[in-house]
Amino acid sequence: MADASVPELLATAVAALGGSERDGQERMAEAVAHAFDTGEHLAVQAGTGTGKSLAYLVPAIARAVADDHPVVVSTATIALQRQLVDRDLPRLADALEGVLPRRPTFALLKGRRNYLCLNKIHSGTSDDSGEAPQEELFEPFAASALGRDVQRLTAWADDTATGDRDDLKPGVPERSWAQVSVSARECLGATRCQFGTDCFAERARAVAGAADIVVTNHALLAIDAISDTTVLPEHELLVVDEAHELVDRVTSVATAELTAAALSVAVRRVTRLVSPELVQRLDAASLTFGSAIHDGTPGRMDYLDDELATYLAALRDAAGAVRSAIDTAPADPKAAAARKEAVAALSEIADTAARILASFEPAIPERSDVVWLSHEDNRGSMRAVLRVAPLSVAGLLHDRLFGRATTVLTSATLTVGGSFDAMAGAWGLTGGSEPHEESWRGLDVGSPFAHAKAGILYVAAHLPPPGRDGTGTDAQLDEIAELITAAGGRTLGLFSSMRAARAAAEAMRERLDTPVLCQGEDTTGALVEQFAADADTSLFGTLSLWQGVDVPGPSLSLVLIDRIPFPRPDDPLLTARQRAISARGGNGFMAVAANHAALLLAQGAGRLLRGVDDRGVVAVLDSRMATARYAGYLRASLPPFWATTDTDKVRLALRRLRGG
Repeated sequence: MADASVPELLATAVAALGGSERDGQERMAEAVAHAFDTGEHLAVQAGTGTGKSLAYLVPAIARAVADDHPVVVSTATIALQRQLVDRDLPRLADALEGVLPRRPTFALLKGRRNYLCLNKIHSGTSDDSGEAPQEELFEPFAASALGRDVQRLTAWADDTATGDRDDLKPGVPERSWAQVSVSARECLGATRCQFGTDCFAERARAVAGAADIVVTNHALLAIDAISDTTVLPEHELLVVDEAHELVDRVTSVATAELTAAALSVAVRRVTRLVSPELVQRLDAASLTFGSAIHDGTPGRMDYLDDELATYLAALRDAAGAVRSAIDTAPADPKAAAARKEAVAALSEIADTAARILASFEPAIPERSDVVWLSHEDNRGSMRAVLRVAPLSVAGLLHDRLFGRATTVLTSATLTVGGSFDAMAGAWGLTGGSEPHEESWRGLDVGSPFAHAKAGILYVAAHLPPPGRDGTGTDAQLDEIAELITAAGGRTLGLFSSMRAARAAAEAMRERLDTPVLCQGEDTTGALVEQFAADADTSLFGTLSLWQGVDVPGPSLSLVLIDRIPFPRPDDPLLTARQRAISARGGNGFMAVAANHAALLLAQGAGRLLRGVDDRGVVAVLDSRMATARYAGYLRASLPPFWATTDTDKVRLALRRLRGG
């Protein structure tokens, strides 16, 4: 390592960046350095305002420069990725100039689908795929939105240095981007592609391969762990920021689905690639399967009936047979690209059907996957989706993540009920047999905020328990109106559903003189900007606002939470996990539903204090937070605010905060 110690490097960085050292930040930096030295995994809870990015970046840079080996940093959100690459890392490199042996380098790496594919742009879709060539989008269809987007993206390909979708301003819909990008499965590979030397994705990988700090996202981290191909540069040290999101993001990547629309696209792609008999076989299997899930009963499947099993087997075999018959190495690169895309789609179908069938095999003593059927609204029509997801990702993370790299997991909210145990179990650090236990420790470095003096936790214990229809009662709406009036606007309303958020927004617009915005009326970013710019404004919304709003200052002095955010009782994956824990003698409700609610409550309450001068109230309008057996467990997951159930005291405090 460099001659300077990590605390000295941190002090140098903080001084150069114009900040002030914080005890929690230094403790975290030293703990991260210790984990890197010993190989012991580390979970660090660092409250808002701690400066945790600096606390892990300084030891990461020091180690990467000293060993000439990369450290990977994974985040859940694009906003944090951009903050790290565009602001934090450049400023930190400048601050440590002359202190380290050399200037550190860094790079942002995303999945291949996030970059333009030059081969797809210039070759288009092969005529033998059964789909219209891409060139036809220019004339006579240029008047269509899709055609205009593809024209624009084709022109942009000549101007952009990165081909990164996030660098395109303004952006385009997913359908348009899909015309000019490929997945890893669809990619020809740099050696076979005529544009391999100019490929944007390959360039990004090359830059990342030479960087000291590689910033990526949880989805790509999961793909690297799950797939047999290496996506990220070889590394032995990993930092997972926003680690409370890791399990959900990995689960999402490991989830597969079958739909009639995807099957229809696959049939069209292979129409001119294989014999009519094989096309007819795949088409018949697709139509029969699509009809079966359309007529099926939505919900989790505890068993697979013989009819659907037969249809799945026929679909698996037909997709596999067509896939085997496709020549994937024609001389024409245009044809090769189209065939590779067709093979990728067929592989996805065959693999997913086989996975669903295998999950119901009687020889498997304990199912590792959950299968469920959903009927979803798709622009006014019903879309049937058969999905399969892992019951748990703990084993996958244990073997493929923690078994490969020393890992630091950090977030402002990692303890549930005052303990790291729940998160450690979900990650796979604990809960297995002795040989599978990982060496790890948890550390809570606290927060620079004086929560008990700066914030009030108000539980409206006098309200009736919330109903099942998802909308607020008249008494709850009265409470919301009175609290917002006392606060003079300045309210972030966090609701358990969009239906509840919209109903409350409509009711408040009739009752209040101050503006009320609601998620969905504009982009979330634009709404948050409006909310922050006008202290009289309130903003209502759902999940993304629970975790994604950072509004310090007087524009936010009241956070309203309409109900304890338990998962929906019909959520097939979470209910299956709950049932599996109960079957093993555990408390499934506490391990799954209560933990889920506790993490979201902590994230929601964390929206209140974003700066050391912030003051305000978190109001939970669910009386179960005061009366239920699990109430203490949930409150132990929240910051140590001063707690009360006295409505008059809370209104008085809010009026004082606005100077009224």
